Amino acid sequence: MPRDVEARVLQNTRLSPDYNVITLAAPEIAAATRPGQFVMVRSSHGSDPLLRRPFSVFEIVRSGNRIEGLSLLSKRIGVTTRLLFDAVEGDVISCLGPLGRPFDPVSPPSEAWMVAGGVGLAPFATLTEALLERGAKTTLFYGARTGAELFYLDWFASRGVRLVLSTEDGSKGERGRVTLPLEQALRETSSEVMIYACGPERMLEAVSHVAGKFKTPAQVSVERVMGCGMGGCYSCVIPVREAGGRHHYVRSCLAGPVFTASDLVWDHE
Repeated sequence: MPRDVEARVLQNTRLSPDYNVITLAAPEIAAATRPGQFVMVRSSHGSDPLLRRPFSVFEIVRSGNRIEGLSLLSKRIGVTTRLLFDAVEGDVISCLGPLGRPFDPVSPPSEAWMVAGGVGLAPFATLTEALLERGAKTTLFYGARTGAELFYLDWFASRGVRLVLSTEDGSKGERGRVTLPLEQALRETSSEVMIYACGPERMLEAVSHVAGKFKTPAQVSVERVMGCGMGGCYSCVIPVREAGGRHHYVRSCLAGPVFTASDLVWDHE
C-alpha cells in the first residue's frame, strides 16, 4: 500500500539553471519502491498548487545498509518544479507513494537497453541497480537537446553501464534524436535485448516503432498529467489495444506508468 508522508528535504543539488535532484527523507516509501514507480508530491507550504504532481523515483538513498530516503530528478517548468528547485534543507514536501506499475528487469542472457530523453532518465537509476543485481549487461541510450542537459554520466558509467549519447545540437555524442543510434544498434546486434524507455511521448512512440521493426520487446514509462495518482480522477487515461483492431482506455497511474510498448495506441498511427 502507498504511504503518505511529510518528507523533510535532506539535500537539493542543482545540476544546471533548470535541473535539480532533491533528496527527501521518506525511507518507508523508498524501501517499498520498485524500478519505474513514482510518487505524487507537492510543497507543504500554501495551497498553490492545489494538486500533487507525479515524479519517478530517481535514487534510493542509503547510508551504509540503512535506507534514508529517495531522490527526484526535476526540471523547473511549472509551479511544483519551481518549488522543488527552490527548496532548501529542512523544508517539508508532501510525498505519496510508491505508486504505479514498475519495470520488469531482465536477467542474462538478455541485455537491457535503456532509452532516456531529458528527465526521462529518472527511472533508470533504480532500474540500473536492479539489473546489476541480476548481472544483466546494460546500455543507456541517452538523448537531450544539448550536452549540458546530459546528467549523471559518471554515475552510470561507474556501474558498468555502456553509454550511447546523442544531442540535437551535436554538442555531445551523435547529432540527432536518440532513436537513431538505437535503431543502428538493433540492426547490428545478435543479442537478445529488452528495451526500456522513458521520455516525451513522441520519443516513446518512435522507440515503439523501432522496436516493432526489429521485433524487439520494449517496456515504456509514459508521462501523463495526473491529478491524484491513484485512479480517482481519470486525468491520465491512455488507449491500449484490443483484439480486432479496437482499443479501450486505461488509467496510466494504475495500469502503468510502465506498459508493454506494443500494447499502446500511439497518436500518429
